[in-house]
Amino acid sequence: MTPKPPAPRLRKSSGQVREAVHQAVVDLLSDPEGSDLTIPAIAQRAGVNHTSVYRRWGSREALLADVVVTRLERDWPLADTGTLRGDLTAWAEAGVESIRTPEGRLLIRAVALSMPGSATAQEGRAQQLGRRMDAIERIRERAAARGEAPPPLDRILDQLVAPLYLRAIFGIDPPASGYPELLVDRLLGDTGKTRAPATP
Repeated sequence: MTPKPPAPRLRKSSGQVREAVHQAVVDLLSDPEGSDLTIPAIAQRAGVNHTSVYRRWGSREALLADVVVTRLERDWPLADTGTLRGDLTAWAEAGVESIRTPEGRLLIRAVALSMPGSATAQEGRAQQLGRRMDAIERIRERAAARGEAPPPLDRILDQLVAPLYLRAIFGIDPPASGYPELLVDRLLGDTGKTRAPATP
């Protein structure tokens, strides 16, 4: 694949800058020649001044986290199926589809392998990734409002979210079918399952 040339530096709106920078990150991550993923390189590819990137994101780690979370929010929507089990299964199904794509795996591995060093970078990265945790919390809140008893957030993270991200980080594809249901069954057990009538 021939690397894309840097975008010309034209005046862009705030939204256009964000989109251009995000796309530059994806392009550089996908470059088979292993382009250097630095703020100056990202800014050059996006056609913006590198000071604008630093001013908006503060660090490469915070930028990577923003790109990852934004793409996941786009490709990994928050469904409302009417039940906790259905919501979690739909969320996991979307996650499986996302991490099956080369872009999805690249983005999650990039943010996981770019651990921030400074306290400021850690804080920025945590704020971005907290957006994903907020999505899980909304699923819990909806379930509680329906009278269901959702498991604690930590348990959902450990038993549903972590396996998906772990596979993405190490490039391990989920099983061909049934994996989201398996994870949710392990998390919830028999809660919310439809049971057949008992045989007399």
